[in-house]
Amino acid sequence: MLYAALKIYIRLALLLFCRKLTVNRPELLRHNGPLLLAANHPNSFLDAIILDTLFSKPVWSLARGDVFVNPFIRRLLHAIRILPVYRVSEGVENLSTNYETFDACLEIFRKKGVVLIFSEGKCINEWHLRPLRKGTARLASSSWEQQIPLQVLPVGINYSSFIRFGKNIWINLGTPFGQDDLEKQATEGLRLQTFNLQLRQQLEQLVWEIDKNDRQQQQALLTIPLSPALRAVLALPAIIGLITHLPLYWPIRYFTRKKAAHNDHYDSILLALLLVLYPFYLMLLTAIGYAVTGSGWLLLLLILLPLCAKATMRMNAQV
Repeated sequence: MLYAALKIYIRLALLLFCRKLTVNRPELLRHNGPLLLAANHPNSFLDAIILDTLFSKPVWSLARGDVFVNPFIRRLLHAIRILPVYRVSEGVENLSTNYETFDACLEIFRKKGVVLIFSEGKCINEWHLRPLRKGTARLASSSWEQQIPLQVLPVGINYSSFIRFGKNIWINLGTPFGQDDLEKQATEGLRLQTFNLQLRQQLEQLVWEIDKNDRQQQQALLTIPLSPALRAVLALPAIIGLITHLPLYWPIRYFTRKKAAHNDHYDSILLALLLVLYPFYLMLLTAIGYAVTGSGWLLLLLILLPLCAKATMRMNAQV
């Protein structure tokens, strides 16, 4: 129930928080499963949120294990379909939990479910594909050993910015492949190596390679032009949106910068806080307006203010 409600809410919220979201092969979003999404990982838990809302079936995500320490948080994360994966740096004593997670994934696959794994293993804000870990290959190989007809779908996630609110996002889906698409190798090491080679060859075509210091290339590849006519139409609502939303946005941005300005989670934390607080802020503005004027027409603010915020976001710089 919680997962389904959040998925609907976030789907609607992304219409406001994202300038444009493009999927190159939308027909694959309705894949019947069992399916393993093997993605790059440029933007913390925002990557999982976006992919989760796009696919028609529920998506189970694998996340770093250290966030599962608190029992309440562990139950909450499991309720929204997130499973832990521990690294050596998070405690050798926790590594046995990874076997439980892999067994849970196999059970999901047996029920034709979808699992998301970040094949690079670590989040870094960059336009670059890093070396692939072996976890994706091991999970797929374990599924095939259990005679599960798993398909692996490479996913490239590309953002116009990792710090600006209101971004362009491109989700590039590759070609699903299964056990029959890989050469049979005699040893496990060679099988994992062959798997990662095929996965990397696809991801290199899906993940954009852009120098973080090359502003000209960023402008050319990551911006979507806004026509002068549309700018003229959006000008007034954008000003209204800026004035009405700064009291919410600035404190959240200030807090997030203090807490996460020097790591790769800034963008995701900012969006998460806005997702939680924005409905309350919207209701507060509407209640204040109604208390002052007594006009029931002010309930339209629940619709008009988000549209003005969208106009402001569309007018902002993109990279």
